[in-house]
Amino acid sequence: MRISDIQRCEVRPGRLVEWRFSPATVAAAVALPPDPRPPAYIQESHIRTARSVREDGLFVPTWLGTAFDLPGRADLDALERALRGWTLRHETLRSGFRWAGDDMQRFTLDENDVSLHREVVGDFADTGALVRYLQDRFDAAADALGWPNLIYAAVVRDDSTSVYMAFDHTNVDAYSLHRIPDEIHDLYAAGATGRPVADASVGSYVDFCEQERANADGIDDTHAIVARWREFIDRCDGRLPEFPVDLGLRAGGELPAQKLVCEPLVDADTAAAFEAHCRPYGGSLVGILAATSLIVHDLGGQPVYRTVVPFHTRLKSEWSDSVGWYVGGAPIEVPAARDLEGALRSVRAELRANRSLARIPLARVLRLLGTDFRPTSPDMYSIISYVDARLIPGSAGWTEKKAYGLIRVSYGDQVCAWVNRLHEGLWFACRYPDTDIAYKNVRRYVEGLRDVIVSVSARERARCAEPAFS
Repeated sequence: MRISDIQRCEVRPGRLVEWRFSPATVAAAVALPPDPRPPAYIQESHIRTARSVREDGLFVPTWLGTAFDLPGRADLDALERALRGWTLRHETLRSGFRWAGDDMQRFTLDENDVSLHREVVGDFADTGALVRYLQDRFDAAADALGWPNLIYAAVVRDDSTSVYMAFDHTNVDAYSLHRIPDEIHDLYAAGATGRPVADASVGSYVDFCEQERANADGIDDTHAIVARWREFIDRCDGRLPEFPVDLGLRAGGELPAQKLVCEPLVDADTAAAFEAHCRPYGGSLVGILAATSLIVHDLGGQPVYRTVVPFHTRLKSEWSDSVGWYVGGAPIEVPAARDLEGALRSVRAELRANRSLARIPLARVLRLLGTDFRPTSPDMYSIISYVDARLIPGSAGWTEKKAYGLIRVSYGDQVCAWVNRLHEGLWFACRYPDTDIAYKNVRRYVEGLRDVIVSVSARERARCAEPAFS
């Protein structure tokens, strides 16, 4: 999907309807005993970071969401059944956390205790007012430190109905969001027509959290993965890597507000040619990282580009369709290269050597390192993420359905960029600190990335067009 914020996802006026967990469901959750399955390390780190930043006096919304259209004026009863059915399919959505001293304890509702409460908020004739309401509402309802921490909404019109779903990050990752439009469409169509819903049981992210944590707790500070991270962080001057260009930030200053850039990067033919050129080295992910290493060296002059590459941790088929935060990170170090081919070779070698490090949560590694990484920002490090989303069910219809993946842009001192390959080409989104210098350098990065991809693609198409002689 195109990654955007709520301001740029084609919001249109209409009658706003909301769904949250019912008062009876919330009351049932209060009375629940602890669920012995622990939080994932990434969940615990996220919530502790939110608490730490809040204690410093700053509310930093970090919810994720999705937006998409249904045809015509929706049958709200059928849509409510679809939303509830989808919620029950994914156990993490009815699971939350409470504090017991400084420990986090999970609780998980039984399916029979989950019901939704519908409320008609009212008619909005002004797009700006609707956008402001939705953002404020999602900030409050999908708060990392609250529960329930999800909300569903629909803007109903005669010709179409726009669905919005927002979640605290502990419940979802980008791949989870990508699957939602197609799943809700199927459930809604089945409910509206009386068609039976096909069984779509999936693995539970709550079970995954328990398994992943047990594996992570089975290593100690002598493990090779911990040693590799220790060496990497030492070479980052004792910190996790930042985007290696000037962002105009003052050391020790307040956490800055952020801005978002999101736009098409290149068209489908150019993306395909770039992929063909990079395929011998591992594909477009390697190409994006290699191009980034060249560009940031030109912009910042650093002799080595260091970053943490996000990878999914859905290593078993049972997790492939499950909603949850299935993400780990692997460190790479790319020396400045003379050309793209040299950078491609370096990135390929680094990913081959280090990708397995993503299987152990970084929060566990940091504990074993004994380093005091008291979080002061919602982002521990800068990222460049690449996803080929074309094989995700329903992806061919995302443009027609006005489907977007939503991120909340609020505060942060890092650069986080996402490159998604869609059927229509590559889509770029990036949030960055709101300073003039950061804007100029991020803009230079985007244009540099586009230039590299276009030039490589042109050479690749020219090569493929050369006549063959016997």
